[in-house]
Amino acid sequence: MTVGTMQLRKTDADETPDLELYAKFASADVTAQQALTVLYRRYSQRIYTYCRKITGDSHTAEDLLQETFVKLFEAGKQGRQIENFPAYLMTIARNLCLSHRSRAKRQYIPVEDFHLTVRDIPYEQKELLQLIQTALELLPEDYREAFVLREYNGLSYNEIAEIIGQTLDVVKVRIFRAKKRLRDILAPYLEDLNHRA
Repeated sequence: MTVGTMQLRKTDADETPDLELYAKFASADVTAQQALTVLYRRYSQRIYTYCRKITGDSHTAEDLLQETFVKLFEAGKQGRQIENFPAYLMTIARNLCLSHRSRAKRQYIPVEDFHLTVRDIPYEQKELLQLIQTALELLPEDYREAFVLREYNGLSYNEIAEIIGQTLDVVKVRIFRAKKRLRDILAPYLEDLNHRA
């Protein structure tokens, strides 16, 4: 009977809306920690992917992921009101990435341990995935950020505009230009790949 009750509670928590879970952070009991665990499970992969694509480093992305959820938890404990949970969470991650970048002041981000399971991927696809990552790093930061939010995080243009504090038109232009530059960068390789086939 106890096991069934515990499973029911887990299911209920998993179906609880984001803002309801966020509101539980203000509690001083164990429910705050449980709410954080559920939200972490829901959003950690999305935030990690964003941080990884923006910083180009898996260890830094992991640190920024943890820091994002710490800041989220602190905001909830203080009772800060929010309306759009995913946008608020992404804004925290974005601000942390921007702070990290300004501290690091790096011109070039090395391509290293791109997180994909590559054991069963043919050589040409591995090569293409690495080339795409390198091409992403060659984009201007504002283009890369908009592109990553759209293509890797699946956010709408409106959500991206809210997160980066720009107009909808600016977001659309940045994503369009990012795609065009990526096509230009990848064109010679893809042409070579077609010749090999």
